[in-house]
Amino acid sequence: MKENLIQASAEPLINYFNALIPLNAEETNLVTSLFKPRLYRKRQYVLQEGNVCNEFSFVVRGCLRMYKIDDKGNTHIIQFAAENWWTVDIGSFHGRKPSALNIDALEDTMLLQINYDNLILLYTQAPKFDRIFRVLIENSYVTLQNRLLQNISSTAEERYLSFMQVYAHLSNRLSQTQIASFLGITPEFLSRLRNKMAKKKS
Repeated sequence: MKENLIQASAEPLINYFNALIPLNAEETNLVTSLFKPRLYRKRQYVLQEGNVCNEFSFVVRGCLRMYKIDDKGNTHIIQFAAENWWTVDIGSFHGRKPSALNIDALEDTMLLQINYDNLILLYTQAPKFDRIFRVLIENSYVTLQNRLLQNISSTAEERYLSFMQVYAHLSNRLSQTQIASFLGITPEFLSRLRNKMAKKKS
């Protein structure tokens, strides 16, 4: 029964990898054996500031946020991760050092996680994954670079429109406060911005 659950929950990840580069039976078995399914309840931490990030996480279902709380108690959301997305504090994970970030579940969330030692084992036994994860990290870097550029060169309205392009499927699952935190504006300003844009359309 437990084995069936693991097989079933690994299927989205195997489909994800197959869409990038087809896996053979041995590689599929490696993924099934090295990635561990884990359910996080809403508001449960996946990673807490000060701890080492031990897992690279793939979201099977649910939604996570990665964020930092500053000295004034303000929350700054860096990333949302929903179905078929990855999340990791890459500096903490590869540097084996305490994280400055938090990751928690915004909904009950099922993850498939691989720890550092097993990821190295995966690279050794199936070098194809070394390439796959390198591409994942490169894509993540490009996304963060674009977001940084947008934050220093775009208006709040432009950032909101960009958010709605990338996260349209999540907009009804996130609170106004969470979206505002991601955009770097207050919830009140986001409300005024939405009203202004709605009037433009009418």
